[in-house]
Amino acid sequence: MLFTENILVALAGLKANIMRSLLTMLGIIIGIASVIAIMTVGNSITSIVNSTMQDLGANNLEMGVMQKSQENKSSDSGANYGSGYVRDMTDQDLITKEMLDAFRAEFPDDIKYVLKYENVGEKGKVTEGSKSANVQIIGYNKDNFEFKDRTVIAGRAFLNRDFDNAKKVCLVTDKLVERLYNGDNDAVLGKQIEVNVAGTYYSYYVVGVYEYVQEQFTFGVSDNPTTELIIPYETARVANHNQNKGDYYFTLVTSVNTNNDEFATKVRDFFNINYYSRNDAYEVMVVSMTSMMDQMNTMIGAIQLALSVIAGISLVVGGIGVMNIMLVSITERTKEIGTRKALGATNGSIRLQFITESVVICLIGGIIGIIFGIVLGTVAVKLMGYEASVSLSSIVIAVGFSMAIGIFFGYYPANKAAKLNPIDALRYE
Repeated sequence: MLFTENILVALAGLKANIMRSLLTMLGIIIGIASVIAIMTVGNSITSIVNSTMQDLGANNLEMGVMQKSQENKSSDSGANYGSGYVRDMTDQDLITKEMLDAFRAEFPDDIKYVLKYENVGEKGKVTEGSKSANVQIIGYNKDNFEFKDRTVIAGRAFLNRDFDNAKKVCLVTDKLVERLYNGDNDAVLGKQIEVNVAGTYYSYYVVGVYEYVQEQFTFGVSDNPTTELIIPYETARVANHNQNKGDYYFTLVTSVNTNNDEFATKVRDFFNINYYSRNDAYEVMVVSMTSMMDQMNTMIGAIQLALSVIAGISLVVGGIGVMNIMLVSITERTKEIGTRKALGATNGSIRLQFITESVVICLIGGIIGIIFGIVLGTVAVKLMGYEASVSLSSIVIAVGFSMAIGIFFGYYPANKAAKLNPIDALRYE
């Protein structure tokens, strides 16, 4: 009952001095709002990063041929590489189709796709009359095309013979068709189009149109975005005059039940033991997308924490303001304290009264700060073009922190009030 009365007394005191109370809460409001806004933006960015990584394939392994570290170089190779010099990569250093076939045969239940791609040109332009569309010519192997799961809305997807025979065919987006052919898919199917990439022209027959999906990290909306003009992987290798007998980089998509961290070690050991143990300069390295996600989340979390700590400094300033106003309040209510003590109020009840008032001030300020913080964070995330993700844990922490500030900074004034001599207090003018 005493606690309820203390809350009512605290609310009555706030109502009697509304402007002073608001100014007292200002530091708490700004601090809590800043922390909540930062947490909201950070959580939203983390969610977007994780979502994007999931779209790319969270169960992916990035595998590539890279320079050996000095301790891993074969001591009996006879090679002498000083000052970090590494000889140029040759066909003997690449991963061949035969190696991949043996690898897939060794781990048939763990591997779903082996993804390959070949970039022909990032700043290509397709022209039709006075209109033009920006494209990136990129070649995907059959696994990569199946993994991406693009929606073909007109024509057909690539056939096996397109991949095997390096056919000069392509798929374009509905965005390109809309820009160049007013959305008439029939007008582009079977048509030979030319792509100008820095003065070099590439010609392909359009066999299909697929649905364009804007990348999540693309800011704003462009009326002429750069879209992918997709060709078979071997066709891209021919366009790039790539005569290598193997590849140096792949993305592995593993099965759902595969432990990627453990499997990454198996992949690395398989290639390095069977094929690269005698290689004097190169070896296979494997990186798990899961570990990359963890590293990115850790980095974002560290930045988020650092900014929250900086914003939290204003909470300390706000706490000092609460302490100051409570000391003023004690001075103004000295006679009231003396009267209560003369009527039998204990030091503990006096102390509890003023601590309760301090907590109420901080709690109300914290609630206002939470509302402002959610609004500011949501607006900031919306301006970035993303969906806001408010952290419930940050709200709980903010409320708890507000109460903790009230208790911490309210204890000294409350203790001072509790120790007042009732005789001196009643005589105070």
